[in-house]
Amino acid sequence: MKYPNGKKFDNKNVKEKKTTRGILNAGNRGMSFEADINQSNAYYNDNNVCLITKRPTPINIVKVDYSRGATITHAYFEKQSTTDYNGVYKNRYIDFEAKNTKNKTSFPLANIPPQQIDHLKRVIKHGGIAFFLIQFESLLKVYLIDASYVIHFYENGDRKSIPLEVIEGEGIEIEQGLNPRLDYIKAVEQKYFKK
Repeated sequence: MKYPNGKKFDNKNVKEKKTTRGILNAGNRGMSFEADINQSNAYYNDNNVCLITKRPTPINIVKVDYSRGATITHAYFEKQSTTDYNGVYKNRYIDFEAKNTKNKTSFPLANIPPQQIDHLKRVIKHGGIAFFLIQFESLLKVYLIDASYVIHFYENGDRKSIPLEVIEGEGIEIEQGLNPRLDYIKAVEQKYFKK
């Protein structure tokens, strides 16, 4: 088959795209969850609701290949990252971590590195709002759960995970829609501002 530019169709590139597009590993598992949060943050910012941004992961670039544009070919993490997002809502500092699990019955605490716990403890100590957004991917549910509860469970729990029924009882399920995709600020309002 020839296209208007006179070139023949080359299905080699199509096959390559098919084989690499569907790969899902631990590194990119939460990317659609992150994209949903980013879309929600853009909506909140555009509508002057709050200012929440994704915190970049600090990396040190060692080598760049300029032969095909500026492509980073060698880099390493400068330091351990803290949390994913921070910002301001109603004059209060907000800091939170987004976590994703395929588990249907509990959230594994092994998904939380110690530096994130330490960081969120400092946020709470200084009067900030700190929480986790936890997505149960297979259940299509997202919950906001206060960081102090997760920290207590992390440091004092007998289990290595938080059962789903505990998260349902202590957390707030996030409404999912079109704009914003994940209305987590509604849950923040309910948890931290309505007394």
